[in-house]
Amino acid sequence: MERTEKTPMQRRSFLKISLLAGGGVMFGLATEREAAAQGRGGAPAAALDPHNFIRIAPDGTVTIVNKNPEVGQGVRTMLPMMIAEELDVDWKNVRVEQADIDPGKYNMQSAGGSTAAPMNWTPMRQVGAAGRALFLTAAAQTWKVPEAECSTASGHVLHKASNRSLGYGELTSKVAALPAPASLADIKLKDSGDYKIIGTSTPSVDLHDIVTGKPIFAIDVKVPGMLYASFERCPVFGGKVVSANLDEVKKLPGVKQAFVVEGAAGGASVLGGGPPLVSGVAIIGETWWHANTARKSLKVVWDEGPAATQSSVGFAQNADAMSKQAPQRTLRKDGDPEGALANAAKVVEAAYSYPFISHTPLEPQGATAHYKDGKLELWSNSQQPLQGRRQVAQALGIEETDITQHMVRGGGGFGRRLTNDYLVEAAAIAKQAGVPVKLLWSREDDMGHDYFRPGGFQYLKAGLDASGKIAAWQNHFVTYGEGDQVVGAGAMGATEFPQHFIANYALHTSVQPLGMRTGAMRAPGSNAIAFVIQSFIDELAHAAGKDPVEFRLALLDSATPPEPATPPQGGGRGGPGGGSLNAERMKGVLRLVADKSGWGRKTLPKGTAMGVAFHFSHAGYFAEVAEVSVNANKVKVNKVWVGADVGSQIINTSGALNIVVGGVLDGMGAAMSSEITVDKGRVVETNFNRYPLLRLAQAPPEVEVHYLKTTYPPTGLGEPAMPPILPAIANAIFSASGKRVRSLPLAKSGLVWA
Repeated sequence: MERTEKTPMQRRSFLKISLLAGGGVMFGLATEREAAAQGRGGAPAAALDPHNFIRIAPDGTVTIVNKNPEVGQGVRTMLPMMIAEELDVDWKNVRVEQADIDPGKYNMQSAGGSTAAPMNWTPMRQVGAAGRALFLTAAAQTWKVPEAECSTASGHVLHKASNRSLGYGELTSKVAALPAPASLADIKLKDSGDYKIIGTSTPSVDLHDIVTGKPIFAIDVKVPGMLYASFERCPVFGGKVVSANLDEVKKLPGVKQAFVVEGAAGGASVLGGGPPLVSGVAIIGETWWHANTARKSLKVVWDEGPAATQSSVGFAQNADAMSKQAPQRTLRKDGDPEGALANAAKVVEAAYSYPFISHTPLEPQGATAHYKDGKLELWSNSQQPLQGRRQVAQALGIEETDITQHMVRGGGGFGRRLTNDYLVEAAAIAKQAGVPVKLLWSREDDMGHDYFRPGGFQYLKAGLDASGKIAAWQNHFVTYGEGDQVVGAGAMGATEFPQHFIANYALHTSVQPLGMRTGAMRAPGSNAIAFVIQSFIDELAHAAGKDPVEFRLALLDSATPPEPATPPQGGGRGGPGGGSLNAERMKGVLRLVADKSGWGRKTLPKGTAMGVAFHFSHAGYFAEVAEVSVNANKVKVNKVWVGADVGSQIINTSGALNIVVGGVLDGMGAAMSSEITVDKGRVVETNFNRYPLLRLAQAPPEVEVHYLKTTYPPTGLGEPAMPPILPAIANAIFSASGKRVRSLPLAKSGLVWA
């Protein structure tokens, strides 16, 4: 089945019930694994075993607590939708509240990796179904009738035989006294054909507050007695303060304090992302304007460290030299790639590269912290708040249980808020200041001190046999790291596509040192790997004289026997690393997008062509076609078609469309002009005047999204829509102009948006 948009959990669970003040009832789900973790009093289990609350007031108003951070991906609406569906209430009567951080109640609370849908699909529905079952029991006991004679609708229990009805609010006291269900696995969930909320277009519960400018973001937080902090960091990562003119700065208008913050122990190694607390100077002011203005008068002498010698030019020169030498490591070698290349009818070689990229969320980093009497209260927008709490506890030398952490909506994440450096900074500054402090980064801070998407270099060589089939594939991947270790998000998995589809395959790697922090960015790894792999496959299709879609379908038909199942390397959850790629699902979306785009059936004007690409990322199967016009050096994307397989159910159709289109546009921006360069260890592009984002006029007039409905459990959408658009555009540019783009951004090749 196909849809267009313009695994049950087996663990036994229990239901916690407590009577609320005012007569309401509160429900919560905890799995046995989670309960065991709570009983130990230790850290929660690694797996995401959700715990959720439902409150129903006597007047029937339903309040559903969202457990996960909201950074724009829509979970504050989607997760409550799943609960409300099975609870059998009307969405118009639902109110949503945001949970604070409490692993004892909610277990893991995180946002990232497109995990919200797959990890919560069954548990959240079970929460709602368990609540509905208890109301059925309460009503049946009240009426002294069999439960089988009762049904529910719109927050009411019905007994059709006697034409009686009770609202959920009328049954709250009785429900609170009922024993919990012995097993949530025994509670029947709705058939998808009976859904009234799931599968509908449901606006964000925060939409009105967003468009009317209500203070709902972390940047808006205010607490009594709060002062503002601006933090000067060394422009070279790993640098340390030697001296600063603190006495002069303290005399400036509105300045309350100025002091040095010592960085975390452990040096400047960026392996693992680098320490979250760096050395710097904090300025505390009556307002952020006072603090940030005073910062302009700050004079700091830095010990910049060894990273001050690094540059983008040097990185490229090192990579080129490494490509001519024997690789440092071999991640994978199947068959005899050297022999197959020697006997190939045609050999194609290409060198690809891609740059460092900044996340540039609309809301820069920041957090509010209040340290008092050995305890800390935090307000933040972290995507990994539990990890942040651990890091803060370590930095301050306090127990995690002495930290109260409030989750506030974030103005974009894209993986940047998976790291918690800004959270640790705010906490450390607040402790030293002795007053509540809001730390706000400037845009220059945000772009100059990011956990950047790492750049990389890939040197590929492939052989075609006489029939045009790929007979051999070699890739020497030059990335950043030290020894056997690679910087954050800089790895490439040994099972990355097209491994398993080419019998003679080799993936080699070499690393060079790096002084910049790197980390996950939307579709980590995949956002760069897809550009390289799918562009090179396109080169091979043209070299073989084959249609690019048919060439890919034939490649997907040539899978070698699968190896024992192992977790994908390099990024997990299906990407990067194609070892668990299902060829039939990928062929399905490739055929779907080819059909919907009219691939091969259209006569396009001169200078206009289509490009195609696919990628498997975070368990999502996406294929995309871009129609592109090239006039001299001007590029215009006329339309994009997306074919997607994310399983059996789209939970919120409007939210899904928003996030898929957003992924496509995000990828377009990365393709054309996103590039962070380094000179003398310093980031060169520190604001939007040198790092242009995609403009509305440059976006395609239409992004047409089609879903292939399959029987697999639902998976996420945040990551997998982005990677294919970069090679799809690059491949279309080649077909339209004959210019093969092998280095991103496109602007480096003299191309601009029309």
